[in-house]
Amino acid sequence: MKYFIGILLIATGVMFVWKTEWFMENFGRIAWAEEKLDVEGGSRLAYKLIGLILIFLGLLLVTNMWEGFLMATLGKIFIR
Repeated sequence: MKYFIGILLIATGVMFVWKTEWFMENFGRIAWAEEKLDVEGGSRLAYKLIGLILIFLGLLLVTNMWEGFLMATLGKIFIR
């Protein structure tokens, strides 16, 4: 099941990066991104960043590195 979810996340992320203009037309601009990202077309950058994050999470699931990544990054916060 995790392979299916991982591949689905990767495919969705690729679509976000590849078809950014389609997302802009159908879902509109992201007000937060336009305000906080100090570049022209902040919403386009935000859609691409969302896509890259989805691809990264999907790869973590498919390669079974999810737990290792969480322990390496957030584990030090919860384990003394």
